[in-house]
Amino acid sequence: MTDARAADRLLTVDSIDTHYGDSHILFDLSLAVDRGEIVALVGRNGAGKTTTLRSVMGVTSITNGAITKEEDQLHELDPHEVRKHGISWIPEERRVFGNLTVEENLRLAAHSGDDDQADQFEEIYTQFPRLDERRDQKAGTMSGGEQQMLAIARALLGPETDLLLLDEPSEGLAPQIVDDVADIIRQLNERGVTILLVEQNAEMALELADRAYVLETGEIVHESAASELLADRETMESYLGVQ
Repeated sequence: MTDARAADRLLTVDSIDTHYGDSHILFDLSLAVDRGEIVALVGRNGAGKTTTLRSVMGVTSITNGAITKEEDQLHELDPHEVRKHGISWIPEERRVFGNLTVEENLRLAAHSGDDDQADQFEEIYTQFPRLDERRDQKAGTMSGGEQQMLAIARALLGPETDLLLLDEPSEGLAPQIVDDVADIIRQLNERGVTILLVEQNAEMALELADRAYVLETGEIVHESAASELLADRETMESYLGVQ
């Protein structure tokens, strides 16, 4: 690793093991995310992708190894403490409150109504004009794509987010809406948010990402530039089932 590359390192996952009870899920897993990147973590169902994000966020404790953001150790912190280090996680289920309006969902995420957060709200509505149009609409009545936008918007409120963990953002969405969500991910990255993207839709993820890791039964089996993996049809078919 060059000194320049080391200076840009934002997240380091170093040789971690993770268990669920007696089940060993992640095996000596290492990956890194540099500031400003989109990094894709792809693999078949059950490979351990979501567990990796849960481990970074402190939702699932690791049993070996270390997780650091720049110089700060994260692996012994609770999730709310990890959040204070500028990391937000959007789980696959999105977890919006369907019986609350868009505005109410956002206010719950912000935990405060001070002037600074009022400015944050207006910035969010500028970034997500569709949410602005639906401020008073109950989240449960919105489309899946709109709910995904709301989940992303909520994650950006509160402490400043410079690293976003995204878990299956295209899950269950129509192809046109997948394109809309991909555009949002690109725009966030262009605004300076670094992204670790877990995605079953490998081709979508690799078109967005700078670099990629392939996870197979809890182990990293491939690492390359995303464009190289996308062009490597043998590896795509072997590990991801993409022909």
